Amino acid sequence: MERKMLSGSMDKSRRRASRQALEALRNGVPNQEAVKILGCNQPATGRFGELLSGVADQGDPPRGALGMLISGDFGAGKSHLLTYLEQMALSQGFVCSKVAISKETPLFDLGKVFKSAMENGRMPDRSGRMIEEIAQRLKPGSRRYGDFYKWVHDPDASGLNPMFAASLTVHEGVNDFELLRAIEYWWGGDKIRVVRIRDGLRQIGRIKDYRFRVPKLADLPRQRLRFAVELIKAAGYRGWVVLLDEIELVGSYSILQRSRSYAELSRWMGRMAGEQHPGLVTVGAVTDDFASEIIHPDGAKKDRDYVGAKLEANDRYRRLAPAATEGMGLLERSCLPLRSPTEEDVQETTRKLRRIYRDAYGWEPPRLEVHAGGAGIEGRMRYKVRSSINTWDLLRLVPDARPEIQVEEFRHTYEEDTALERESKDSPDALLEAGRGVRQRSSARG
Repeated sequence: MERKMLSGSMDKSRRRASRQALEALRNGVPNQEAVKILGCNQPATGRFGELLSGVADQGDPPRGALGMLISGDFGAGKSHLLTYLEQMALSQGFVCSKVAISKETPLFDLGKVFKSAMENGRMPDRSGRMIEEIAQRLKPGSRRYGDFYKWVHDPDASGLNPMFAASLTVHEGVNDFELLRAIEYWWGGDKIRVVRIRDGLRQIGRIKDYRFRVPKLADLPRQRLRFAVELIKAAGYRGWVVLLDEIELVGSYSILQRSRSYAELSRWMGRMAGEQHPGLVTVGAVTDDFASEIIHPDGAKKDRDYVGAKLEANDRYRRLAPAATEGMGLLERSCLPLRSPTEEDVQETTRKLRRIYRDAYGWEPPRLEVHAGGAGIEGRMRYKVRSSINTWDLLRLVPDARPEIQVEEFRHTYEEDTALERESKDSPDALLEAGRGVRQRSSARG
């Protein structure tokens, strides 16, 4: 009886997982279960494995952040590949965060991208909120924690505002749950009142040991990034993998925000001067026509000709010009293209899809004539997967049906859309613009 119940529970669990995988594939957004079943044989997986191995072989001093870019057309499998790389990273002891560039997370706003990465982080052995779980794994008294504590307290080595050192000392010494969470959330991108950290120092008798002011808003996001990478390693993980999806959205920004985005991409990839973070591995995904359409002198926007001059003419962003040039170079010359599916790939994927479908519905889907190749969207794996699933849906529900699948190809455009440029309310530029608005209204009333 117990064995039958266990078998039934396992069958129900497998059916649920199969249906979840199928629903994700039906909608063109593969989830963890779907990718686990279907696998991935893109050459980029080998390069990614080398990057993960390179984290442990960076020498002394370490070389800093590592990264790679992948490119492919819409529906070619970029999101599938990123999900597979996420599983690889987790299986090898890395914390991993996937961030889709969007209106909420514009690439030029480091603060927003960082916070999204912290909120969407996954760990190999835990399922709670990333910053909370990492903080719980810290072991004061251990050698790893001691090295981290020493680094944070050495501003010449860390480049951090002393507020980080004070917050770490308070976090180690107090038993106030709310204060501990407030500090952890500040590390992860939220606000905290400085007086709370000072009150914590008083509680443990350390107020005289720390003198600090609030970090400059312009400096805080990059200091948080530096701190977070070392915090993750202090918690016992090998490093932090950040996956940036849909970078092509940058093509719809204004030229200034595109310029800043190229510089930020350079930062994440470890190519910005003074911004190397050993243990950080970044993978970016972009459409395969982005560089030719947006950056190349023969493209629609010719950023290669205009970005440098745009930044050089701007006092606030002139320092970003070299990094922006480097970021454009990465997008032009360093993208690994996704390989088109072979006949063997298509047949193997279809075989696995049939198994998922059978497990999901207890119905044997018929074999379909699905082959590699095809013009436009019909040559992409996403089309072949969704077409097969939709055909089986119709045949399962209407056995006498003669399905004919019609598709419309999605065409990504790079028309400028300033609505995508949502600067963080706490960013220096947003506060500067708010200040200007106050001054203008005051002048008008005067």
